[in-house]
Amino acid sequence: MMSNDIYVSVSAFIDYENDLLDAKQYDQWLPLWQADGVYVVPIDTSDDDYVSRLNYAYDDADMRRMRVARLMSGESVSVESNGGTIRLTSRLRVNETENNIIEARCALLINESRLGVLKQYVANIDYKLVPNGDSFVIKQKVVKLINAEDYLRTISYIL
Repeated sequence: MMSNDIYVSVSAFIDYENDLLDAKQYDQWLPLWQADGVYVVPIDTSDDDYVSRLNYAYDDADMRRMRVARLMSGESVSVESNGGTIRLTSRLRVNETENNIIEARCALLINESRLGVLKQYVANIDYKLVPNGDSFVIKQKVVKLINAEDYLRTISYIL
């Protein structure tokens, strides 16, 4: 059985990541990742073969750095007139695996303000976290938007 301490630590880590993203502190977000970590936003949320499927995002370390550079440059359409985001997570479940990986699953609601219009994105997020000192690094983060197969506006900012 998972300890309450691990649950609280994972919850705090996810809250910290969300805060960094909402504050657009992407340079502090990048070190949260394991060197070979993968960030995925799949189009088909029923299939977990992300390597051979089309995804909105399938970012390794280089792609995450390029995405952050584009967001911070102001040249990305997705940051143009972006008033900001507020991420809310709930329904956190945490499992400790035998190979020292923490698997977490939660619901995510992103409220985005752009050009005076409020837009919401809802997703399930699956994390694979590796303990790192008194915190974690992200081995894998999969953001499964509930309307992933619908027309989506610019979502190239980091979910």
